Amino acid sequence: MPAQLIAYAALALIFGGAALATFVLAKNQIAQRPDLGRRGLKRSQALEEGGIFKTLELPMRVVSGWVSGLALDNMRKKLDQEITFAGDYLGLSANDLIGLSIVSGVTCITLALLASNLLGLPSLIVIFAGAIGFYMPYLQLTGVRSERFKAVNRSLPTAIDLAALCMGAGLDFPGALRQVVDKASSREVVLVEELNRILQELELGHTRRKALEGLAERVPTEAVKDFVGTVVQAEEKGTPLAEVLTIQARMLRMRRSVMAEEGAAKAGMMMMGPLMMMFLCVLAILIGPFVVKWMTSGM
Repeated sequence: MPAQLIAYAALALIFGGAALATFVLAKNQIAQRPDLGRRGLKRSQALEEGGIFKTLELPMRVVSGWVSGLALDNMRKKLDQEITFAGDYLGLSANDLIGLSIVSGVTCITLALLASNLLGLPSLIVIFAGAIGFYMPYLQLTGVRSERFKAVNRSLPTAIDLAALCMGAGLDFPGALRQVVDKASSREVVLVEELNRILQELELGHTRRKALEGLAERVPTEAVKDFVGTVVQAEEKGTPLAEVLTIQARMLRMRRSVMAEEGAAKAGMMMMGPLMMMFLCVLAILIGPFVVKWMTSGM
């Protein structure tokens, strides 16, 4: 009897604490959808495309409002930086990403519970599905960030060459960037999008140095940092920028070739493991019947 009372008291405390936490968090208002700026544009584009994000957007904003009152400043700072690196992915804020992770985790847990009850799967799959669902939005964000960095590194030497040619023909640096943007095949190319943002900041009155440093903060790859540092230094010392850009583009191409050679060398070493496993499998298929026949005849 005392054991049952203790169990009931523990359950009451657990449910009471959960209800109290839900009440405290639910007092916060639903997070507002961004309407202005770059994140507002990204959010509207994501909603127009539809898909699963459009379904989860409202629950995400509800949970985002709940977690806005929690003391997670360090986590928010890190997540906001990752979102910036990913090009303001889906127009999310740090609270939105946390809310999306929670909604995704709960959804995966619910689906796993249904699958476990209907199909008789082990209960461990619920924990596994919850962990995957909670971590999936962050994995998607980091994947988009990596793809953006790679796209910028691939496109930067060509863009610098075109800018240098335009400056050699008499244009200034903003005019050369404008030609690169206008002649691009698509405005959705990552580097074209970033160069267009630089031009917008220059039109708003920002200095060239501040606009370029903003590019280095949004895409902090080594190639972009070298490009920004070269342009800023050339402007300070009065060096002809067209010549500097031509040399910079040549150096970036050489670096890209070296990285490609290093990647090819590493790929050869990484293929040794799978090849050895395939060789062992083929060897087992060839020798296996003889081993089984020998063991059977010996018995």
